[in-house]
Amino acid sequence: MPKRILQGVVTSDKNDQTITVLVERRFTHPVLKKTIRKTKKYRAHDEGNAFKVGDAVRIQECAPKSKTKRWEVLSPQAE
Repeated sequence: MPKRILQGVVTSDKNDQTITVLVERRFTHPVLKKTIRKTKKYRAHDEGNAFKVGDAVRIQECAPKSKTKRWEVLSPQAE
């Protein structure tokens, strides 16, 4: 089974080797036909503390690294 890859923006880098990434998804409401934005925060492993608040990053699923971390940073997002 392939690992999911998401892209988002770093909202926190206060913890050691951990960043919080805000991922936004857009979809059309099935009844109202209106575009809706939903956001979710993921905690991702950042080995070298390389990313700061505001950076656009790509994260990938991985084996659990801690109680809350199940994602790791792949690379900065190409813009």
